[in-house]
Amino acid sequence: MNQPEHRIVHTDECCSTHDVDLAATRRSVLSRRVRWLVAATITYNIIEAIVAISAGTVANSTALIGFGLDSMIEVASAAAVAWQFSGPDPEARERVALKVIAVSFFALAAYVTVESVRTLVGADAAGTSTVGIVLAALSLVIMPSLSLAQRRAGRELGSNSAVADSKQTLLCAYLSGVLLVGLLLNSLFGWAWADPVVAVVIAIVAVREGREAWRGEHCC
Repeated sequence: MNQPEHRIVHTDECCSTHDVDLAATRRSVLSRRVRWLVAATITYNIIEAIVAISAGTVANSTALIGFGLDSMIEVASAAAVAWQFSGPDPEARERVALKVIAVSFFALAAYVTVESVRTLVGADAAGTSTVGIVLAALSLVIMPSLSLAQRRAGRELGSNSAVADSKQTLLCAYLSGVLLVGLLLNSLFGWAWADPVVAVVIAIVAVREGREAWRGEHCC
């Protein structure tokens, strides 16, 4: 009488399959987390852009308008990452997303530089803006948290674009601090020159971040 055949499953094979399943599950969780963080970033930056550009226009503040435009670039950057992770193969779309982020930075730097020079050589001085001060202070608290969460998820996924977008969010936090100092100096001491100087700082940082995004260096 023939004995039934028993398939011997090696422990290494079981572990390998289990590890692959865990890795796939983890990537799915991280991708979903990135999408949620991107959505939160887009929502906040739309509000931030509207408030900053409106307040900057009223106060004739190049730095505040530049900060609002940076928020719009944040939206474009986050939208590029959202587009990347909406497809079945995010890695295939990564290079395009990075190019969008880089070009956005360069556009911001160009605008802010021109407006800063105009202000420094004799255009109307910037006025004070209480709304701008409050907005900069809020962003200084909110943006680092969003950036940290996205950067961790992006690095674990090995996604350059997610990390680039997180660095852009962190840049927004740095700029919030610089903007806050400039607005306070103008408000407390009447130093109107602080506004275009802050705007130039924004432009310099934007160029540097744009170059890194273009080269895809953010995960290195």
